[in-house]
Amino acid sequence: MKEILPGVYHWISFHEGIQAYVHSCYCSATEPAVLVDPRVPAAGLDWFEAHAPPGHAYLTNRHHYRHSGQFAARFGTEVWCHEAGLHEFTRGEPVRPFRHGDRLPGGVLALEVASLCPEETALYLPVAGGILAVGDAIVRDGERLAFVPDAYMGDDPEAVKRGLREAFMGHLAQDFEHMLFAHGRPWIGGAKAGLRRFLEGLEG
Repeated sequence: MKEILPGVYHWISFHEGIQAYVHSCYCSATEPAVLVDPRVPAAGLDWFEAHAPPGHAYLTNRHHYRHSGQFAARFGTEVWCHEAGLHEFTRGEPVRPFRHGDRLPGGVLALEVASLCPEETALYLPVAGGILAVGDAIVRDGERLAFVPDAYMGDDPEAVKRGLREAFMGHLAQDFEHMLFAHGRPWIGGAKAGLRRFLEGLEG
């Protein structure tokens, strides 16, 4: 667990299902504390006992339930996913629906990404100068941003990319300095300008 901003913690864990390292976030700077795409960190659930127990866990898409059930069982954490992804949860998982544009507990704003899948969501956290948390649509490889590989974009990757670019160009209207990624290390400071450069570089 690393505190990357005041009250904002990030960690990496190995996801056995996809055989890759993935990223999660916990934010105690909101009221109540929230999680984004959570897996249990190496420090275990006991770590959260010494901090503010997470009241809510937000999924950027239906595939990122990860270890949310463990947080729900231990802390009563309410798990949220966009309503278009609820068909994924067929084993009694207690997942609450939201819609794009909703302001969620903790002041978190659910922003529409879609294109990649109907429920794909970016989350705006109004803390520490503003944070934009993204799921599978954009990945960070070293210092480089990229869309998810074409193999995960269905039958028309170019149409998906156009949709993603349009969505994220719209999200530049939000006031944020930092970005968090489900797949890639955080970008602290200057992230909005970096996202703009990436999107503008896709023109033509």
